[in-house]
Amino acid sequence: MVSDERALAKMKDEDLILSPFDGIEKGAVLQECRIFNDLQLNTRRCEQVLIRLLYLVGQGDHLSSEEATNVFFSVTKLFQANEPSLRRLVYLAIKELAHTAEEVIIVTNCLTKDINSDVDMYRANATRVLCKITDAQMVQQIERYLKQEIVDRNPVVASAALVSGQQLIMHNKGDVVRRWVNEVTQALDHKSPMVQYHALALLYLIKQHDRLAVSKLVQSMCRQGVRSPMATVLLIRYVARIIADEPPSQVQDAYGEPRPFFGFLEACLKHRSDVVIYEASRAIANLPNVTPTELQHAVSILQRFLVQPKPSLRFAAIRTLNQIASTMPLAVTSCNADMEVLIADHNRSIATLAITTLLRTGSENSIERLLKQIQTFLSDIADEFKVKVVSAIHALCIKYPSKYYALMNFLGNALREEGGFEFKRAIVDAYLGLMDKIPESKETCLSHLCEFIEDCEHTQLSTRILHLLGKEGPSMPEPGKYIRYIYNRLILENATVRAAAVSALSSFAAGSASESLRKSVAVLLRQSLMDSDDEVRDRATFFSKSLGLEAYQKHTGESRNPEEVSKMQEGTKNMLSLPCPIANLEAELLLYVASGNSEQAFDISSVSKAAMMSTAGHPTLETGDATNRQSALGRAQRGRPTPPADLAAEVLKVPDFTSLGRPFKSCPPKDLTEAETEYTAQVIVHLYESHVILEFVCVNTLNDQLLENVFVQVDTSAASGLGGMTIVPAARLAYGEPARNYVSIERTDDGEYPLGDLACTMKFIVKDVDPSTGEPDEEGYEDEYGLDDLPLTISNLMAKPAELPGSFKAAWEALGPDNEVADSFLLEQHDNVASAVKGMMALLGMAPCEGTEVANDRARGHILLMTGVFMPGIQVMLHSKFTVASDGVNLEIVLRSEDLSISEVLANSITGTE
Repeated sequence: MVSDERALAKMKDEDLILSPFDGIEKGAVLQECRIFNDLQLNTRRCEQVLIRLLYLVGQGDHLSSEEATNVFFSVTKLFQANEPSLRRLVYLAIKELAHTAEEVIIVTNCLTKDINSDVDMYRANATRVLCKITDAQMVQQIERYLKQEIVDRNPVVASAALVSGQQLIMHNKGDVVRRWVNEVTQALDHKSPMVQYHALALLYLIKQHDRLAVSKLVQSMCRQGVRSPMATVLLIRYVARIIADEPPSQVQDAYGEPRPFFGFLEACLKHRSDVVIYEASRAIANLPNVTPTELQHAVSILQRFLVQPKPSLRFAAIRTLNQIASTMPLAVTSCNADMEVLIADHNRSIATLAITTLLRTGSENSIERLLKQIQTFLSDIADEFKVKVVSAIHALCIKYPSKYYALMNFLGNALREEGGFEFKRAIVDAYLGLMDKIPESKETCLSHLCEFIEDCEHTQLSTRILHLLGKEGPSMPEPGKYIRYIYNRLILENATVRAAAVSALSSFAAGSASESLRKSVAVLLRQSLMDSDDEVRDRATFFSKSLGLEAYQKHTGESRNPEEVSKMQEGTKNMLSLPCPIANLEAELLLYVASGNSEQAFDISSVSKAAMMSTAGHPTLETGDATNRQSALGRAQRGRPTPPADLAAEVLKVPDFTSLGRPFKSCPPKDLTEAETEYTAQVIVHLYESHVILEFVCVNTLNDQLLENVFVQVDTSAASGLGGMTIVPAARLAYGEPARNYVSIERTDDGEYPLGDLACTMKFIVKDVDPSTGEPDEEGYEDEYGLDDLPLTISNLMAKPAELPGSFKAAWEALGPDNEVADSFLLEQHDNVASAVKGMMALLGMAPCEGTEVANDRARGHILLMTGVFMPGIQVMLHSKFTVASDGVNLEIVLRSEDLSISEVLANSITGTE
């Protein structure tokens, strides 16, 4: 008893122990840094202060330039102490403060002295720090020391020099490093595995821009081999990268021999190191167009890892098998027995991956058995893993539609289990996806969702399901059974859900011809007319009036005649269904309000149905900071993606074009120059009904030039449908600062579309700039720079719709056969279905529907369904069938649109690729 009390007291004392970093403040730490200037250094005290300083910097506390400079010079005085632990902290402090402090180059002498020291630890750390803070010119002065360190016997020193060389190259200081090829090659034979690894990485960085040199390096290393497992892993990645960059036609030669370097990957599967074996297996699994024969050996190796005692090996193997199963499930079926054992694994990440992989590879007969195993497992894992399981079940249900009832029951049980918002939303998304893919499952899905909203605590999900009930419920065989669930929301939920319930109830009155059902809805809506929330009252009043439900609510006993009721229902449906996507309507309304022109009414019919292009994911140039032109230039040349924004945002600000409104389509940015040229240019094509506007984004990469009056001269003689043009030049183009100029081209009235190649030439006035002062000359001279031609194709005139049809078949039938065009072609330039599908999507620029864009490389046939909006707003749909032929791929198409001439134009564009 006494011992238990002592143990409890000890635990309480341990809970009271505070972190040494609790309560520290920047000001106090900066005051403590003054001890670095003492004549008699207290090394122990200095170490404690440096640790607190590094903690503050690591936590994100910002030091001003003056503060960082003062601390930096104080830290440099600690070089006089020879305590190894203090010296390590000094090196760390210098690296952390170097990017903020000024005149850091003054510490170079101390670091150079440490590089020549007899202490290997000093030499290695000093090398890293010096290469971090030095500039390209200073590197040349210490090159001799670095080359000697690369071939040093001590592995720590050699690795420090090699890693420093990698950092110099990645920070554009590597011109000197490229002359170290002999020393780095010699380091490849070092006895230390770490040095071999870093030497191979540096040698690859030196040669990475020369494909032939990289290929020779990899070929040489594959032939002679490396002793280090880490270097072998790196070599495997380089081999995989080379194979991935090979054109599809060179994956195998004319005699069916395997792809280059593939023998090396297979040889690595017999390596003595588990890391190398796994990396080779993963590389083979990720090869483009990998075949089952190539996968066979790798899968057998991964299967052997599934029964290893190390959790890391089991996790790596099951994760790779999961990736393979997503594209080639049959290749993994031999591992099913071992994966079923992993369902009970103590590591829940491994168990989740085993479950999702089995759901992808399992047969139709094993579904029920798998679901029973998952049921007990699901409650023990986190929500992020539950979401993956739900996604796998959704895919399995689509794969085996006959088993949808069992799978939906499983999802229904999961809905009643404990779980967060993301988990519940994943199940609701799965139900909605199944309703689209398996129409006969709608009634079962709605029943499960009705049960869910009875206890749903997430407002967003409740409103979403209520909207679905209002949309699908009236068309069900027994619509009345859903009304009870909706009415419960009117009396039990918050105002947002009550408003959604009012709209859902009204949908039953608008979509049903049953007098008794309308009367029931009217009675249920009566109490909402006196609701405490304005939105609920307004919706109830609006629907009661528009649907003619007042008579039932006032107990007058009168009802409207069927014809009048039908007109009201139709009018309400048209009023509630928007003729355009909500996102487009919002953008147009914001533009209308910003214009300040309220005299002319907003025209909703002018809102486009096409999806608005954004800069998210496009390598557009971003404007840099004027105080840091070098970093702005680096971002521009690297093509770093800009934050999501509307591509038409800039052209809408130009006063000359505001009267044109929003363009029908803004095409993704296209490069007109190479990345390493003195001037770079991109173009964004904006298409209007009467104009084509070209927005050129130009960058000057020369720091000794200033360009003025910059514009692009466009030659339209090789294109059709284009007339006169207006040029809006950029006033100046400074070093590293992107600038925009525009060319507006009018479309002709002859009915031709803007198609063809546009020759582009950038013209400007050059003024030389003094790099030291940044002042340009007063006088300049005219010059020009040739750009690549800009092709205008049929895909430029086609926009993807903002909203894909829920059912392609229903939308196809609604469009009708009046403007239908059918034709067939032989695509000789494609040798497989997958390539032909990608070519068709690139040619027309339409949006694929119902997942038909995914085609197997070995498939003999494929159906591709696409839809789009052709300029200026014509809906177009395409049903295409691909079949492999002896001399190419046969293509059969059926095009439907709202205009027969558009269907013919699109069919003729395909003819051009025959």
